[in-house]
Amino acid sequence: MSDTTTSGWDVLDAAHEALRKAVSGVPADGWDLPTPCAGWSVTKVLQHAAGDQIGFAAALTGEPGPAFNPFDPSGVLEGDSSAFLEDALARSAKAWAGVDPEAAEVATPVPPHKMSPWSGSTACALDAAVHAWDIAVATGQASPLTPELATPLLQVAREIVEPLRAWGAYAAALEPEASDDEVAALLRYLGRDPHWTAS
Repeated sequence: MSDTTTSGWDVLDAAHEALRKAVSGVPADGWDLPTPCAGWSVTKVLQHAAGDQIGFAAALTGEPGPAFNPFDPSGVLEGDSSAFLEDALARSAKAWAGVDPEAAEVATPVPPHKMSPWSGSTACALDAAVHAWDIAVATGQASPLTPELATPLLQVAREIVEPLRAWGAYAAALEPEASDDEVAALLRYLGRDPHWTAS
């Protein structure tokens, strides 16, 4: 990652790398494939994920947010997908790199709109990581989520996701199963079937 901007927040940097890897692994004919996000193609999920990273950066810095609505993406991407994503990840990482870990709270674009720096950065990571999973499984790639990454993501998901379900940002949670590991537990909590396939 030497040529990419990092935030210094381990969970967020791991999530950014997961999203970067998933997007770089999309085949040329994969951008219109369906994803676990009902009605959304791989391109729409990428647009949404990039827009959300810019939204977190904007909340922290006061800079402009995304130039499009991340919750109503066009599904049409002009230019290079990796460059589009890298711009968003760099803006997010740079913004988080400027956050004092000892600060009482930071601004976030998701309710409650003020969180501890750890929770805020991990909420930003949650968004990147789960959409990395969406893109990866939609295009036949291995899951980018590990138990080590899923554990803090589930912790912050339990802080923020319930109010977001009302807005359609997350589906209703699925029932846990006894065999679930940390990754499966996270995905089910976010309304995703850990064994989802396009068929």
